[in-house]
Amino acid sequence: MQRPLTVAALTVSAALLLAACVGGTGTDTDKAKDTERPSAPTGVTAQAGSATSVHVMWERSSDNKAVTGYEVHHKGRKVAVVPASRNMVDIERLTPSTAYSFTVRARDAAGNLSGPGAATPVTTPPSTPDDGTPPTRPAALRGTVGGSREVTLTWERATDSVGVTAYDVYQADSRVHSVPGTATTARITHLRPGTVYTFTVRARDAADNSSPDSPPVDLTTDPAPGSGPSTAPTGLTATARRGSVVLSWTPPDTGAPVKEHQLFLNGTFATTIVWGTQPPPGQVRYTFTVTDGPGTRYTVKLRAKLPDGTWGDFSAQRTVVVP
Repeated sequence: MQRPLTVAALTVSAALLLAACVGGTGTDTDKAKDTERPSAPTGVTAQAGSATSVHVMWERSSDNKAVTGYEVHHKGRKVAVVPASRNMVDIERLTPSTAYSFTVRARDAAGNLSGPGAATPVTTPPSTPDDGTPPTRPAALRGTVGGSREVTLTWERATDSVGVTAYDVYQADSRVHSVPGTATTARITHLRPGTVYTFTVRARDAADNSSPDSPPVDLTTDPAPGSGPSTAPTGLTATARRGSVVLSWTPPDTGAPVKEHQLFLNGTFATTIVWGTQPPPGQVRYTFTVTDGPGTRYTVKLRAKLPDGTWGDFSAQRTVVVP
């Protein structure tokens, strides 16, 4: 099989810290004129993830200008602040076997606070300090697509030496949802049309032990009306070996040869894979070197360069661990 002729790599040697300041082009006087409060958050849920933590989620609010953040309160006391891009937060350092009640309020750029959403009660489970055994991995993860912006996941129950308190849903290694330990289904909303998503589920117990990832499931939301077919590479597999990772995938059908792919490693652009004038037909393979030790976890995904020179949709994501 023909091998890539050229590889242009990008190495990230340090983390980049971005500081953003809240504001706009308007003056403070302009902001003061905005006296309309955001709508109160709805659909507030509170799920005990362990004996000392609770996961709070809610539906996003609306505002005549824009919502800039959310505040989570317990009995009138602010316990967390998150930006508008998030609609969930973990409240940590709680007391085991204790009843709590959380409300959520939205804030806009002018400082207007919404009314509180409905108060949501939750009780943390008893502490299990000697429990160092994580639950088993959830099995048989499946999913169905509900249009262009939501999916529903189902799985088989995990087991634990004491008891499963929660299931955490991850998309591309980021937790996007949590449900009680008695549930085996989750509905994920606010997705993008025509996009490939890779989901996994982990079980958690009262001692905050998390299970290994469930097997992944790939789901593609329906395209938006008038949009074309997906341009994502398909069938991506990743196999970790000592010192290397082997990838295999099928380029998208674009009506012309796909000569370039971009490889993203742990969410960051890593390299461009370039074939010559005639790329290999059908499924292709690529091997890249890794230098980190055993147990290192990598996530990989790809996208192809389309005939018009733009980059296509991302493939599903795969996770590998160096043996």
